[in-house]
Amino acid sequence: MSKEHHYKATINWTGNKGTGTSNYRDYERSHTIQIENKTLIEGSSDPAFRGDKTRHNPEDLFLSSLSSCHMLWYLHFCSEEGITVTHYTDEATGTMTETADGSGHFTSVILHPTVMIEEESMIEKAKELHHKAGQFCFIARSVNFPVQHIPTVLIK
Repeated sequence: MSKEHHYKATINWTGNKGTGTSNYRDYERSHTIQIENKTLIEGSSDPAFRGDKTRHNPEDLFLSSLSSCHMLWYLHFCSEEGITVTHYTDEATGTMTETADGSGHFTSVILHPTVMIEEESMIEKAKELHHKAGQFCFIARSVNFPVQHIPTVLIK
């Protein structure tokens, strides 16, 4: 039996400089993202689209969602398999292609996780579990392009 999980976020545009969207250049792309009982996120658009480079943009958050979802599944599977992970970091990269009409879409994401484990005998299994994590990650399963993994596994 499947279960449903529901999520709620409140997005509030804060970029009205007094004249609303009267002109493309007359408003800021600033906004806040509020999720109950969590830290407020200050957002904007990417600087390429007149955004504030000091704020998170949807593309950054999308890439981060893919990376963190993968990591959480990976750590889960390592724990089930008896692999002790002592450090995990990911230098995720993504490519978004803008089309002639101004729309766009992500065409690729590559995760570059570097994982530190305790036992050398578990290196191959630790590498294999990235594939399983990719098959289970809710976010990766929801996108229409492949999410690649190029893992590095080191010994503590």
